[in-house]
Amino acid sequence: MKDYRKPKKHEALLWSIALPGFGQFLNGSLFKGCVFIFLEILVNVLSNFNLAIIHSFTGEIQKAIDVTNFQWLMFYPCLYMFAMWEAYRNADGEVNCFSYIPFVFGAFFITIGLIYSTSLKIFGVIIGPVFLPMLSLVPGLLVGFIIYKLVIIYKT
Repeated sequence: MKDYRKPKKHEALLWSIALPGFGQFLNGSLFKGCVFIFLEILVNVLSNFNLAIIHSFTGEIQKAIDVTNFQWLMFYPCLYMFAMWEAYRNADGEVNCFSYIPFVFGAFFITIGLIYSTSLKIFGVIIGPVFLPMLSLVPGLLVGFIIYKLVIIYKT
């Protein structure tokens, strides 16, 4: 049997996207992985997020809004993005001291998308508590990477 090797950064990141805590398991941090999985399940169940996902994917956006407990779901973006960053940071390879910036801005923009998900209309359509936060990740990461690059340039 081969010796244990730390996973590559992209490997840990992708497993963490699949489920917060999986990246930590892959990195050998079993306790952290269990904590993230427990927190993910707790927030998911108490926010009714799976029901919101089902209703959103079947086109029933108002039902998704109605079943969602937004006070619990507001924890999800930061939990999710922090678990991804933590798995990425502890995987094999060097990490820049500012690598957290895109993750932070991603979480921030997802949270803002969640806040406006019941009222913001795009082409006259409410996108809802699943799709608008997901779409908000793209500008969040874009802003985060721009700020990351500016910080790197300014620091040197």
